[in-house]
Amino acid sequence: MANNPFLGVVYHWSGGLAAASFYIPYRRVKRWAWETYWLAGGVFSWIVAPWVMAWLLVPDVPGAIRATPPRSLLWAFVFGALWGLGGLTFGLTVRYLGIALGVAVALGLCNAFGTLVPPIVSGDFAAIAGSRSGQVILAGIAVSLVGIAVSGLAGVSKERELSAAEKQAAVPEFDFAKGMLVATFCGIMSACFAYGLAAGAPLAQVTRAQLLASNRSDLWQNLPVLIVVLAGGFITNFVWCVILNVRNRTSHQYFNLRGSAGEEPAPLLNNYAFSALAGVVWYLQFFFYSMGETQMGRYGFSSWTLHMASIIIFSTLWGIALEEWRGTRARTHRLIATGLTLLIASTLIVGYGNYIKSAASVAARNADVSNR
Repeated sequence: MANNPFLGVVYHWSGGLAAASFYIPYRRVKRWAWETYWLAGGVFSWIVAPWVMAWLLVPDVPGAIRATPPRSLLWAFVFGALWGLGGLTFGLTVRYLGIALGVAVALGLCNAFGTLVPPIVSGDFAAIAGSRSGQVILAGIAVSLVGIAVSGLAGVSKERELSAAEKQAAVPEFDFAKGMLVATFCGIMSACFAYGLAAGAPLAQVTRAQLLASNRSDLWQNLPVLIVVLAGGFITNFVWCVILNVRNRTSHQYFNLRGSAGEEPAPLLNNYAFSALAGVVWYLQFFFYSMGETQMGRYGFSSWTLHMASIIIFSTLWGIALEEWRGTRARTHRLIATGLTLLIASTLIVGYGNYIKSAASVAARNADVSNR
């Protein structure tokens, strides 16, 4: 199937909307500790949804996995486990900083590491930087990083302007110092997801051959790779959440068993339903991301920037809708608007760079046909 950069951008924006929205259902979970609802939702994010979607859309998932070199599977799993540390602390980042500020800071670092390191390691960066389309895409990435930095400044401005009571009214567990520390670690480790997908490329190639042989779309070629990468993330999150369950004596919450004296039972069905919804929405970010990446061709490295920028755009809009910026002054509002504008511009610039590459490829094919 021919690459379609515009469609790729649409898929990445869809994934960004899912990523920015997944935490909203968790706000409806009652009387569960963070580690309880995070693990409950994570089972759907990292195990149930990946397997169900792959089984529905890929002809032979077990066969594709068996046909892939074990070394590739191992590295995809390991990078998934490392990414799991970032995913784990992403939940804590949102918990301490709120959706808007937490996402901007964490994904700023994640964007830089996840976008630039893969082409540098693979040796493609020089060729990319030497082409016109590559230069446009790198310019878009630079604009994205500036937009992320401005979004972070908006968060710092909010921190200075609001009282402790006002900040905690919007984000009940707001803690700027702890949140920034967690967000920094989260951003660096979350970039490992991009490395996991790169390590799983042989599995994607096997899956693509399966799909084409059965006359199906190769948009789904990365779905088995997601199974492996997310399995690594599940292990990391499972271990940590169980440790917290034991340490905080919250294991009883999964079954509404008797806890501390006077503790009200949680609405079990409600909590599992909203945790499952959050988990499935969370998975959809990478479902759409994997589809978008198939459309980017050689410049697939820009997929990570498009994904990160769109997440921050939609999370900023969610932050406004949920009144996380209530009580801030005009300067902070201008920073929010400027950051959002830069992020939208960055996705347009990256999309234009991919358009240039696509147009050049079409011209080259036409020239080749005319010369025959």
